[in-house]
Amino acid sequence: MTSHTSHTSDATLRNELRFLLLEGNAHMSLKDAAKDFPIEQANTRPPNVSYTPWHLLEHIRRTQHDILEFLKNPHYATIQWPDDYWPAQDEQADAAAWQKTLDGFNKDMQELVAITQDRSLDLYTPLPHGSGQNRVREIQLVADHNAYHIGEFAILRQVMQTWGPDHE
Repeated sequence: MTSHTSHTSDATLRNELRFLLLEGNAHMSLKDAAKDFPIEQANTRPPNVSYTPWHLLEHIRRTQHDILEFLKNPHYATIQWPDDYWPAQDEQADAAAWQKTLDGFNKDMQELVAITQDRSLDLYTPLPHGSGQNRVREIQLVADHNAYHIGEFAILRQVMQTWGPDHE
């Protein structure tokens, strides 16, 4: 493989990872899923579900943040499952907390995208503080986890009938 081909392949991968994180490919973005969500329903537990829409969004944010910390911090310390990945069962969100969750998600997403675009970072080399994980794997993990739970959030909206009349 020539260095031009290698450079082109690296650039292609970086752009594909960016696209996967931001555009979603076959899945909905969090921005689209949460658009016009009626805040008065943020703390409602749908039938047969043990968490609220806000709990689910906060879980997505916390998990994404944890993976970002793992990518950035050579002194990363594992957090506790499930306690550190989910809000407490009785924790509730007002409009400010809802927005803080979305803003935190977006801020961390921009940092993840920046990692994909930083050519000084090797995407394939195992992280020295991990057990074989590399940046490609962790970025794909974020995208996979987000897609799964954003789809779940969209289904909760359907069950709760919180989509607006213009939703397709």
